[in-house]
Amino acid sequence: MRIANLAGRAVLLADGGAIDIEKAGGGRFPADPQALFERWDDLRSWAGSRAWSTEPVPFAEAELEAPAPAPRQVFAIGVNYRDHAEESKIEPGAGPPVFTKFVSCLTGQDAVVTLPEGGLTDWEVELVAVIGRHAHRVAAADAWQHVAGLTVGQDLSERLTQLAPPQPQQFSLGKSFPGFGPTGPWLVTPDEFADPDDLEISCHLDGERMQHARTSQMIFSVPALVEKLSSVTPLLPGDVIFTGTPGGIGGTRTPARFLAPGEHLHSTIEGIGTLRTTFTGA
Repeated sequence: MRIANLAGRAVLLADGGAIDIEKAGGGRFPADPQALFERWDDLRSWAGSRAWSTEPVPFAEAELEAPAPAPRQVFAIGVNYRDHAEESKIEPGAGPPVFTKFVSCLTGQDAVVTLPEGGLTDWEVELVAVIGRHAHRVAAADAWQHVAGLTVGQDLSERLTQLAPPQPQQFSLGKSFPGFGPTGPWLVTPDEFADPDDLEISCHLDGERMQHARTSQMIFSVPALVEKLSSVTPLLPGDVIFTGTPGGIGGTRTPARFLAPGEHLHSTIEGIGTLRTTFTGA
């Protein structure tokens, strides 16, 4: 099942276009994409039965917004691929570094993001998991049962703000400027993948490949992250987890390279699709 946020309404994607879930279900489900996660099991059952007569309607991808646009919690994971740890000269620890991105930074497909004036904004392609069932103290072996689906994300990062003194560094502000959390283009349920723990992931800047890996190279897999996070705090339906980026960021290159106005970033994950973002100046 593929679910999307089309101009603020929850839709089911099918061959030929999008099916408006609230209309096709006769009001059984909310039109609000975020509210849909509270009814996730019911939605899965309904969608599997194909109990509707509505025909898919063609749509433009530019109308797609963040699949989970207003989560109550947004988690982000640092240093979760060994090649990124090596390029950053950080030794991975026994557990994943966790920070947050503020909800106001989330955006969707074909977003135009304004780069902060005087900043050094970097790219970080990431697999993003969205929670579909309340999860508290969930074992890794059961974690996929609590994941609604996967999407593509960019943990955009303004490095001057992120790494500014005094110590300890404060990651969240530097990663939460408006538009700094693109996600999309849609949400894909885990059963769509032959192996949801092993997906090709990459990003290109104006056609040049910047990052390329497989999610099986994560130090902490999606199930491991769900287990760790839920051992501390309940994960709520619709919560978002940015799972970390592979090597290839701009700040560790020689010379360093950062995003510039007019550039286009394309982020792709196998079995999901491509998230497109354009940058402009302040």
